[in-house]
Amino acid sequence: MQAHGLRWHFMTEIEERGAEAVVDDAIAEALDGPDAIYLSVDIDVVDPGLAPGTGTPEPGGLLSRELLRAIRRIVGAVELAGMDIVEVSPPYDHAETTRDDREPGRARGDQRARREAGGRRHDPMGAA
Repeated sequence: MQAHGLRWHFMTEIEERGAEAVVDDAIAEALDGPDAIYLSVDIDVVDPGLAPGTGTPEPGGLLSRELLRAIRRIVGAVELAGMDIVEVSPPYDHAETTRDDREPGRARGDQRARREAGGRRHDPMGAA
């Protein structure tokens, strides 16, 4: 990651400095160059007790409300070109708490995050 100029933040930093400070730093880092941001949320950032549908569960992850608060903060600060939620693995989600069966393949938090972001929806192919 370092060789490619990527930046990252660990949960220990969030625990020590607080999510708002770390999100603010991440926003500043992301805006160092581009005019718009594509936000990709890896589901394994969420505590597996709340989103077990991931192939790499990491205890001690973010709570749903913490992730939604971070998304709201990001959307309020940057021009968002689009957003996705990745690494959702339905075979690991026996209680179906991570994935939304009303829309196959869509993460449950995706719809709520879009509502929290003001209902904006982006289609990378250009359709609104």
